[in-house]
Amino acid sequence: MVDNSSIYFNEEHKLLRKMVKDFSEQELKPLAQDIDKYSRFPDESIKKIADLGLMGIPWEEKYNGSGMDYLSLVIAIEEMGKVCVSTAVTVMAHTSLGSAPFAYFGTDTQKENYLKRLASGEIIGAFGLTEPNAGSDAGGTQTTAVLKGDKYIVNGQKAFCTNAGAAGVIIFTSRIIHDNEEIGIGALYVDTNTNGLKLGKPENKMGWKGSDTRTVYFDNLEIPASNILGSPDKGFKHFLQTLTGGRITISALALGISQAAYNIALKYSQEREAFGKKINKFQSVSFKLADMATQIEAAKHLVYYAARLKDINKNFIKEAAMAKLFSSELAMRVTTDAIQLLGGYGYIREYDVERFFRDAKILEIGEGTSEIQRIIISREILKSL
Repeated sequence: MVDNSSIYFNEEHKLLRKMVKDFSEQELKPLAQDIDKYSRFPDESIKKIADLGLMGIPWEEKYNGSGMDYLSLVIAIEEMGKVCVSTAVTVMAHTSLGSAPFAYFGTDTQKENYLKRLASGEIIGAFGLTEPNAGSDAGGTQTTAVLKGDKYIVNGQKAFCTNAGAAGVIIFTSRIIHDNEEIGIGALYVDTNTNGLKLGKPENKMGWKGSDTRTVYFDNLEIPASNILGSPDKGFKHFLQTLTGGRITISALALGISQAAYNIALKYSQEREAFGKKINKFQSVSFKLADMATQIEAAKHLVYYAARLKDINKNFIKEAAMAKLFSSELAMRVTTDAIQLLGGYGYIREYDVERFFRDAKILEIGEGTSEIQRIIISREILKSL
């Protein structure tokens, strides 16, 4: 496929894309099937990614970041996602969720103590939002943080917390209670070696097999009152802002998965013969490839445009939701069609499309379901009437 996306990229972006693409092909691809088969966390890959300076792409250099823009992060996630989704997810969640709140809302001291170590890859970050009874309804959070003197006493739990088992610090949302009065939902953080923090077993997932996903339990957890990011009464707004940025990076992951499945299908269609000719000579196959290619190009523009809006400090709520909705549903369509095109081989591990198919489904659920994205989009477009 001809890459027309360069209209969004400067020379720095192009160099980054080539570097991450080469690294992914040489270092991530040989491990991808093994990571998926054995549900193995990609420790060695994450260390190499940190050495390349890719664990803090959009953060300031004074905090050990690369000082690049959000579009650069999108490029890196997209390229890693074409090869090993589990590795890409780990970097994505670490950066856009596990580090971003420190960068956006942290004090200078918090940035010195945590963002520096996160951006360098010394520690991995995680973000706990979902609860058993509070998924799409994030406002239904039941975890509580009660102020007692100069400490918060935290009780509750977070489900489906990506990177939890590998993290050095976990940011989580909680109802903040001062003097028996709830003042809002805030974002707090805790070192993972703190007493009162317990981790469940890794979830046995359909996809993202190498990504560490667990339930996190808070049992009378004591943390300093200073372990809060931003203002307690603006915490809900802050984590919604974090999630909006996260929708762009998960869109990039969906874009990478779609391109990977499409490329496998295209290559197979050029090699496979039936009834005396290449299968891409059949209209049913060529039309399927045409639809894949067209929709991938559309997704690129949605994703890159949303990232560009964020980088120039324009409102990107609607565009991030559109990118997330379209690209995540596209990933399911393309991987499904790729399996169909490969026939029986599409159902076999060695051809990788079944892995990308399994990795794609959660994209329609995580970072806000497709239904939630439609609510956000409709609300944004109706506001202007």
